Amino acid sequence: MANSPQAKKRARQNERRFAVNKARRSRIRTFLRAVEEAIASGDQTAAAAALKAAQPELMRGVTKGVFHKNTAARKMSRLAGRVKAMGA
Repeated sequence: MANSPQAKKRARQNERRFAVNKARRSRIRTFLRAVEEAIASGDQTAAAAALKAAQPELMRGVTKGVFHKNTAARKMSRLAGRVKAMGA
């Protein structure tokens, strides 16, 4: 348990940041799930639109420190490849 005033403040800040990051992560996952569902339904135009909406959301997660840059790039690349393969 935190004893010093500084440690108590850091604990409060950590709780707040955890809540914000959790919300951001959840929001990003929702966007990614929308792309997955569009791919599963077989509708390429819907999948492309969902992917286009998910890209800035995922990149925002990178700038806010929720995801690593390469993780986001890998997810985007794999999703884009799957959407592109739907047209072929």
